[in-house]
Amino acid sequence: MVKVKKHKQIFNRDAFAESLVELNEQLRGDISSSDNRPALLALFKTYYQQGFDEIRRRCEDGESGEPLVSAQTFLTDEIIIQLYRVTTEYILPVQNRTLSERLCLVAIGGYGRADMAPYSDVDLLFLLPYKQTPWGEQVVEYMLYMLWDIGLKVGHAVRTVAESVRLSKGDLTIRTSLLESRYICADKELYAEFTDRYHKQVVAGTEPEFVEEKLAERDARHVRLGQARYVVEPNIKEGKGGLRDLQTLYWISKYIYGVDSVSEVVEKGVFSKNDYRQFQKAYNFLTTVRCHLHYVTGRAEERITFGVQKTLSDRLGYTDRAGLSGVERFMKHFFLIAKAVGDLTRIYCAYLEDMHKRKSRLRMPKFGLRSRKVGIFPVEGSRISLTTSKDLTDDPVNLIRIFHMAQKHDLDIHPRAMRRIRHNLRLINRELMKNPEANKLFLEILTYRSGPGFILRLMNEAGVLGKFIPDFGRVVAQM
Repeated sequence: MVKVKKHKQIFNRDAFAESLVELNEQLRGDISSSDNRPALLALFKTYYQQGFDEIRRRCEDGESGEPLVSAQTFLTDEIIIQLYRVTTEYILPVQNRTLSERLCLVAIGGYGRADMAPYSDVDLLFLLPYKQTPWGEQVVEYMLYMLWDIGLKVGHAVRTVAESVRLSKGDLTIRTSLLESRYICADKELYAEFTDRYHKQVVAGTEPEFVEEKLAERDARHVRLGQARYVVEPNIKEGKGGLRDLQTLYWISKYIYGVDSVSEVVEKGVFSKNDYRQFQKAYNFLTTVRCHLHYVTGRAEERITFGVQKTLSDRLGYTDRAGLSGVERFMKHFFLIAKAVGDLTRIYCAYLEDMHKRKSRLRMPKFGLRSRKVGIFPVEGSRISLTTSKDLTDDPVNLIRIFHMAQKHDLDIHPRAMRRIRHNLRLINRELMKNPEANKLFLEILTYRSGPGFILRLMNEAGVLGKFIPDFGRVVAQM
């Protein structure tokens, strides 16, 4: 069960039970009659709308994204749980069910992840032990029509445990959605059987393959939506640096390590505590914006279009400041968050490559891989790195030199080095900006024969470019 503060203000089970009894009495105990379906539907609609309005009020009062999506998930859970109870106890009661008349309701996809924005789809799996029975068909049909009539956009599947396992093996989308499965109600033993078989027959031994496929899927999505992170109307869900990139990290973590939260990967050594704080900050910001976006547009809109940018900035409290309007400050914050998501992705991918010995997803060097050092900098595969942060504190010019050497030898920067650079940006002060050696190296970067674009992007990602050239720093993440 999803935990939500003051949950009874969103959905009160006791109050609903009393309302159901009263309705049944008004209908003279004939609540199962098709003629009385409109009255039952009206009861569910009323309780859903009350909960929806309460969550919306919390959003407008400044509640952040994470508790909002948890609250929306809780409300959806309660509606489904009560609907299942009404369906099996009042509408289609069976005194002694056979073993084949077992049923489990499972949340999958974003709903299973408890990541429900106001108008998100409800991804629901009706899990069966064997082939479908007439009673099971009637239950599923009745529940689906009620959910649709309540106003929920339900995406559903009706599968046996064996079918779920078989389809997961051959379809990455199904495998991912079931990876996020969460028990809602009904036969809990059936759900336990499914999860056990899923992990033993689908996940075990396929971890490297899953990682490669999910990262390839992410790359294809970026190409489809445009490789640039900075676009005038960004897609908060599917765009580069958006929620889907964070979800990809979660999927990979859950698949490889069996974790239920990204916080657990800190213990695995993948993220530092600071990295995890960045992840949570990015997730909470993007989720908050997404909830407001849904409420403003009244639908499952994921693009921050020109028409809503000003409205969103006002709702989120971005006011005009010297040199920047409120909407410009909001969009700058959005792009800085998207940049942080990119940084986290680089760190995670590098760790996976090191630990699971997968081929590098980054550029290959032009010189032999046997070379282990370039100047004072170690080389790991196709990436230049730092031995310790002391290399920077002892000689701050190395903050520029490492990029110069990477450009000269056609290397990428190791995410571990990028992390150390970001943590030592305070070393870029007036003294370093006036340092002759640092300026000489920077000019050579700018005038490099093959062009400076790739290295300047890396310097910007690390935060070095904006600190070394303050005028550039003032326009970072602005369109």
